[in-house]
Amino acid sequence: MTGSAAIDGTPIFSHLDLTLTPDSWTCLLGASGVGKSTVLRLFAGLADGVTFDGVLCAPGRVAMLAQRDFLMPWLSVLDNVILGARLRGEHPDRTLARDRLAQVGLADHVDKLPLSLSGGQRQRVALARTLMEDCAVVLLDEPFSALDALTRAQMQELTAELLRGRTVLLVTHDPNEAARLGQTILIMTPSGLVEVTAPSTPIPRDIHATDVLRAQTDLFDHLRRPI
Repeated sequence: MTGSAAIDGTPIFSHLDLTLTPDSWTCLLGASGVGKSTVLRLFAGLADGVTFDGVLCAPGRVAMLAQRDFLMPWLSVLDNVILGARLRGEHPDRTLARDRLAQVGLADHVDKLPLSLSGGQRQRVALARTLMEDCAVVLLDEPFSALDALTRAQMQELTAELLRGRTVLLVTHDPNEAARLGQTILIMTPSGLVEVTAPSTPIPRDIHATDVLRAQTDLFDHLRRPI
């Protein structure tokens, strides 16, 4: 992606040059309002109302996991996971959906309604639904920010494991999350992107690892600098 974006004539970002590394996690941080979620919406083809002036190399069909789980409260867990196929008029693979739910530890919850689940369980349902799309490119928009610290760490590890080999763009406000998961780490500013050196160790990295703590400190330092 190379270009500028605006909403109702108000500039969101300009001269942005972002290329995703295939089969790798790219983490995008930055101040609120700088345009991180707009970048994801453009990649996903969901940027209604956004004027984009530039070149967008669309990756084809992508899967997206948002901060909110967007589960349909009247559908069972299983029916929420196969919702994408049903909306496209395809025959849903219920066996695969059950396998995906088992992967995220919810094999015993397939017939429950979302309101009976905890926040972490709901987010795992959303993850299973994302995995059902079987897309090479996955967009994650602060998907763990509403979770408690322990559940967030567990979900980071689970997601990294299940999305291994995919091209992932994660928008996050959490320097520790970026240090644990990022293979490329970028800070988005009004003047462009700043790359911060990511640890070279495999993901998901140990939360207490020296290289993770060092990268987290570097990210805090960059984020605290005046724009």
